[in-house]
Amino acid sequence: MTAVSALDSIHKKGLFGDHHKKNENDLLKIREVKNLNIFHIVKYKSSKINAINIRIDDLELPLQTSKILSNKDTRILWNAPNTWIVISKKEDIIKKIEEKLNDKDFAITDISHSRAVIQIKGLQTIEVLKKGCPINFNKFEKNNCAGTVFHGINIVIDCATDDLDTFNLITLRSFGESLYHHITDASLEFGYEGV
Repeated sequence: MTAVSALDSIHKKGLFGDHHKKNENDLLKIREVKNLNIFHIVKYKSSKINAINIRIDDLELPLQTSKILSNKDTRILWNAPNTWIVISKKEDIIKKIEEKLNDKDFAITDISHSRAVIQIKGLQTIEVLKKGCPINFNKFEKNNCAGTVFHGINIVIDCATDDLDTFNLITLRSFGESLYHHITDASLEFGYEGV
């Protein structure tokens, strides 16, 4: 059974805002990223396990602030010291996590259905994000992430490309609709396509 996505009745496909006489490559693209498995992992303070030796889906747990390690299907985001978010398209990712992490040393929480993920892509993406987010994007690079706010809504920003034109914005499901409206409203001046 497939769950109803966070933005199922909200996200609209089509062209919006100042899209007239613009090349398709100049338009922002906004979409909801669906069917992701998202797990929050915390290493207990009492644990003696060294996280540097752990690999999930052939990926190490990132130990550097704001870093992401990724492959084709899975992204592991550093969330705080000894805290990570695993995002994967693989349905069996929980098995891979549980093979490597035991419940004596780690808390593993499935947060898949409690999150909304909005992807914004295009040349003006950073300009849109600057409208509601206090992050200094001049220091951002591919596979960086940060916890921040967008118009007062708590989000995690995940930079997915080298040219800083694709970002995944992760928020609580209950704030998904508000975040979506803020992002699409901020995108109107550049023109965007809902995909």
